[in-house]
Amino acid sequence: MKIASYLHQGVRSYGIVKTDGIIDLGSRLCHRYADLKSLLVAGELATVRSYSEEKIDFTTQEIDYLPVIENPGKILCAGMNYAEKRQEFGQTDPAPTLFIRFADSQTGHNTRLLKPYDSDQFDYEGELAIIIGTAGRHISQADALSHIAGYSCYMDASVRDWQHAWFTAGKNWRNTGGFGPYLTTSDEIDNPHNLMLRTRLNGTIVQQDNTCNMIHSIPYLIEYISTFTRISAGDVIITGSPGGTGKMRRPPLFMQPGDRIEVDIEQVGHLINTVAEEPVVSEVFTGQRSI
Repeated sequence: MKIASYLHQGVRSYGIVKTDGIIDLGSRLCHRYADLKSLLVAGELATVRSYSEEKIDFTTQEIDYLPVIENPGKILCAGMNYAEKRQEFGQTDPAPTLFIRFADSQTGHNTRLLKPYDSDQFDYEGELAIIIGTAGRHISQADALSHIAGYSCYMDASVRDWQHAWFTAGKNWRNTGGFGPYLTTSDEIDNPHNLMLRTRLNGTIVQQDNTCNMIHSIPYLIEYISTFTRISAGDVIITGSPGGTGKMRRPPLFMQPGDRIEVDIEQVGHLINTVAEEPVVSEVFTGQRSI
């Protein structure tokens, strides 16, 4: 089952994605579950299967995709998690490299990534995303996969000239994290550690690897993360990008306005974004300040 979040005629909703269109769950369940995250928090993902054979309500051409989970409590990102990537960046620390991405840096499938006006090094990083379905702390590797609701594609774009010894400033610019097109439920993925991941820039493959080559497996990442923080339904873990990033190419290859960037993960989905220049807008806070 594949479930997307979207706007339809200006209304936020979510629904089951079929080959011929969308079965809108929002119109059926909004009185109980306002969005996909609240459905996961309630533990009711499996129950929506009863709607999966109903007639579609509209086509995918009639929606504007939103990030799969618009407001996750946490977006935890694993860096340097493929051997080729570690070699490119000279990474030798055996511990997982973790950083955070903010929810308001995300955008959906078929939307624009915004190349920051203040950067000349807007880099691509295609990744497999995990969406948590069941909360927990101190989760063992043996139990870890049972906490996953599903998987998706992520374009974890990096603003390299703002990313140094720490990653936060290079990962949280507006509309730099493409997330979608949908959540593919975990029962549809035979083995999350045997998926081919490809990133294409303007139709050319720039990253290609299999998830079997992750340094730290998905169960290990969940065990490690849940040791120091509680993971909750709707949280997102991004599992790392393969080698081939633009920064380490000679000459470097960065995304530019007008480019098309794709993340294609077998069994999971095919995320497409275009790149546009970030508009230069001065933002002024006009609300009252709390004292």
